[in-house]
Amino acid sequence: MTDSIQNPTTMTTDQAAAATIAAAAPEAGAPVFDAERRAMELAILDALRAVVDPEIGMNVVELALIRQIILGKDETEVKMILTTPFCPYAGSMIAQVKEQAESVTEHEVKVTLLAERWDPRDAGLMW
Repeated sequence: MTDSIQNPTTMTTDQAAAATIAAAAPEAGAPVFDAERRAMELAILDALRAVVDPEIGMNVVELALIRQIILGKDETEVKMILTTPFCPYAGSMIAQVKEQAESVTEHEVKVTLLAERWDPRDAGLMW
C-alpha cells in the first residue's frame, strides 16, 4: 500500500509539479480571483468617471460615491451614495451612472441609492 504523500526526494518532476499545484489550489468554497470580473469592474469605474457632481465639479469615483459594483450575468448593480441627502441633482446623476455603466456591460444596470452618509474624508478631501 502506498501513501498518498510521497517523499519529495523520490517524486518525479511531474509529480512534484502536480503536488505544488494541488497545494496552491484554493479550498472548496474559497473565493477565487477572477481577472475578467475585476477588469469589468475597473472598466465600469472608468466609465463612471464621466459622471460629475455639478455642485462640486468632481466625478462620482473621485468623490467615493460608488460603494459597490455587483456583476451579474444578465444584470449588474451599482450601489452609490450622494454627497447630501437632498441633492437636487440626484435623479440626473443616477441616470448618468446607469447610462455609463450600461455602455460597458451591454446589459441592464440597476442603480441602488444607499442611505449611508457621505464623508469627504473618504474621497481624501479635507475642507
